[in-house]
Amino acid sequence: MNNSYEAVMARKNQIMKTSVGINYDKYETNYINFDFEEMMKDCGYSLEDVRKIQNDYGVGNTPLKECKNISALARKVSKPGYGARIFIKDEALNDSGSFKARRASIACYQAKKLGFKGVIAATSGNYGAAVASQAAKHGLKCIIVQECYDSNGIGQPEIIEKARACEAYGAEVVQLSVGPELFYKFLLLLEETGYFNASLYTPYGIMGIESLGAELYEDCKNQTGKAPDMVVCTNAGGGNLTGTARGLLKTAKEKIQIIGSSVNLKGLHMANDIDFNKKSFTTGHTGFGLPFMINPDRSDVPRSAGRPLRYIDRYVTVNQGEVFFITEALSILEGIERGPAGNTSLAAAFSLARELKEDQIIVVQETEYTSAGKHHQAQLAFARKNGIDIYFGDPKEEIPGKSIVFPKSVDLINAKDLDLDIIRKKYIQNQMTKSKVLSKKDIDFLVIETNTNKDYVLNEVKKYRVELEDLDE
Repeated sequence: MNNSYEAVMARKNQIMKTSVGINYDKYETNYINFDFEEMMKDCGYSLEDVRKIQNDYGVGNTPLKECKNISALARKVSKPGYGARIFIKDEALNDSGSFKARRASIACYQAKKLGFKGVIAATSGNYGAAVASQAAKHGLKCIIVQECYDSNGIGQPEIIEKARACEAYGAEVVQLSVGPELFYKFLLLLEETGYFNASLYTPYGIMGIESLGAELYEDCKNQTGKAPDMVVCTNAGGGNLTGTARGLLKTAKEKIQIIGSSVNLKGLHMANDIDFNKKSFTTGHTGFGLPFMINPDRSDVPRSAGRPLRYIDRYVTVNQGEVFFITEALSILEGIERGPAGNTSLAAAFSLARELKEDQIIVVQETEYTSAGKHHQAQLAFARKNGIDIYFGDPKEEIPGKSIVFPKSVDLINAKDLDLDIIRKKYIQNQMTKSKVLSKKDIDFLVIETNTNKDYVLNEVKKYRVELEDLDE
């Protein structure tokens, strides 16, 4: 078999389909539409099934904790009567230390059910440890493929720490330098081993997080007698927000605002050799959040089950310095030491709390473990070595790749809204490259995908001179 880069890329879709056991063609139609809900349903796990599986394998039922001191701090810089109650769903208490255990639990369960001997995941983040942990529980072999080093062989301390965690759970870790070789090597390993593709973006990976949305709603109702007004989700590839929102929709009767939050890394290219070690966050940032929202099917499966634009009500960014500051505040004010990436949504929640009244509730839907290279002090030390200027001031001054600015006063922590209308239009623009003809089903699909209406979509698609058929049927 020809294993050149070009040859492997040419057969990537077949490799991916074989390795997850899903016939994605079944859900495709003539042009751009695909039946997302049918794909999710066909995988055969109800929310109740998911919760039982997770309960059997050490996942879920994590505590919801009120951050009373951080909430009080937010009120000090809010107008009278404002400053919502802030809660965190403490997902660091899952076996592998993050909410990713929920995604891995269903992926590994499915791999075992289908008779696969092992699982493979391409990830530099917490998901690798989660897959390795769950694979160990099921007696499956595990390979984690990491984008770890720049061309000088220098790796980020956070990624190296995550490799250590994967190996501790018995996984083999394949570490690569930044660039297109990651996906190439991942595909080759899937083909050579015949292992299951435990992708973040299969239906199993999304279903696993639906339990998180359901739990945080139930926990909030039980503890406060009320539903949360806002749920803030750290957003990268979109699966975290998608699964949480779907779990809420299946459980809650109330309308709950879904907020996506990412670290602002504007100007840094995620696959650039020089930029790779200039950032202090390997996930939860705009370098993933925006591209995956505009084009969700850029993932390691033919059709991603992470579709955040369907569910998101607001999308905000926070700067690196703000997240590091809140990470320190969580430790000092609440006695809870957690990793910075998971605190992206907490930094946003601190700002958003000032918009809401004191009796309203914001739930930050996840935390992550911290240790060694994942600790914010290790990441800041690494940033200094890479020439990043670190100081206290106004976070608005921060330039990703050049500076990290801690707020000199807490009132300077301000989440910045991104324009979802621009993002929706960019999404439609990407879809227009796939076909010059659109059917009624395609228009309906775009309405759901962008969470808009038929007139909005028609006004956009007509800009691209596409042929519209059967619209009056």
